[in-house]
Amino acid sequence: MEHTKAISYPSSRRKPVVAIVGRPNVGKSTLFNRIVGWQKSIVEDIPGVTRDRIYADVEWHGIRFSLIDTGGYEPTSEDIHFSLIKSQVEKAIEEADLILLILDGKTGIMPQDYDIIKILRKTAKPVLYVVNKIDHENHESRALDFHALGIADLITVSATQGRRINELLDAIVENLPEPKPDHIKEEQTDEIRVAIIGKPNVGKSTLINTILGQERLITSPIPGTTRDAVDIAVEVNHKRYVFIDTAGIRRKSRIKLPLERYSVSRAIRSIEKADIVLLMNDSQEGPTHQDARLAELIRKRGKGCIVILNKWDLAPKHIGDIPSTDIEEMVRDRLKAIDFAPVLRISALKGQGVDRIFDTIDRVYANFTKRIPTKSLNRFLKRILETNPPPVYRGKEIKFYYISQPMTKPPTFVVFTNSIKGIPESYKRFLENRLREEYKLEGTPIRFIFRARK
Repeated sequence: MEHTKAISYPSSRRKPVVAIVGRPNVGKSTLFNRIVGWQKSIVEDIPGVTRDRIYADVEWHGIRFSLIDTGGYEPTSEDIHFSLIKSQVEKAIEEADLILLILDGKTGIMPQDYDIIKILRKTAKPVLYVVNKIDHENHESRALDFHALGIADLITVSATQGRRINELLDAIVENLPEPKPDHIKEEQTDEIRVAIIGKPNVGKSTLINTILGQERLITSPIPGTTRDAVDIAVEVNHKRYVFIDTAGIRRKSRIKLPLERYSVSRAIRSIEKADIVLLMNDSQEGPTHQDARLAELIRKRGKGCIVILNKWDLAPKHIGDIPSTDIEEMVRDRLKAIDFAPVLRISALKGQGVDRIFDTIDRVYANFTKRIPTKSLNRFLKRILETNPPPVYRGKEIKFYYISQPMTKPPTFVVFTNSIKGIPESYKRFLENRLREEYKLEGTPIRFIFRARK
């Protein structure tokens, strides 16, 4: 990616950053959600639910900051997921301006708490020590045990009940560093939102890590590593993109845990938030029936789309020798719902072909937001009707009087006619294909609305 220098920053990196850390299951995500005001992190009573760093913007008494939720810290665990989480927590601490260490007021002091405090004492960053699960003032005495950790000042809260959260927020803003000039610059609002979806283990997080040039997201060869949808802002060639890395989507029959079902619904909502969707496939197996279902989902939600064939370096030789036009035709044949999407062959791990993704996103987004002049549309419609008029319906000639484009994202066209019911689906598809060819609308769905002229 020589000509695209990517800079990663959270969507509000110009503001101070506050990181929430602690051992598993102390209520970090519950506290995060309580502060943010909506359920951005997955909350479930299973250790290790939160894995990647999750960002959200918070404002309190006119002071804005970014809040990071992290996975549970297990310094000595041999579990591969916990070792990956350890790396992510350490990066969050490094990135933060202020750290909240969450302690469990019900279970009391645990060995992991000592390990985390040792790490925090090595940093010069300010730390607030928060004892969670103090649901009632009668439980305040439970917090006294934590003075044994060598902590003088403790803040007691109940994330579940919302108890003393205001006092915690007061303490946060009091301990934030003075804003630097970069912190108070106006944020860019002109951005392209890109969701990356696909089955588990097709390389979604690896692609983002390659783009960023650092391991912001956890990647591992174990399917299901990414569970939350994570927003990552990237600036390339002075353009701003927000990538949404999502949990891998399996078939319904393979979704067993409620946690994974929640991740799937989160991924689907990520599609709804996006402008452009990258549908990632594994080149070793090609698009599957599940990918075709995802393609239908993208089409129904009216999103621009690019098909990514990842791991192309590992594709069988007989597939690698097939001409690119034939490959694209094969992909579109399997993914009929998004046969308008460009197809890119890449290796996210090696960085091969990744630099073409941004150019393609720009092109698809331009089509996704394209507005065509009404005069041009009606000249186009006139030519179509002269050469290929719609069929007769019940002995009556179908007439199209006028066409206009009231909306973009995706391009939406209204056609006024004398017979809505009489227009066959085949003719609607013909009209869409001709319009797409005429105005080069690659990568974006097109919507037609037929209205009766009164």
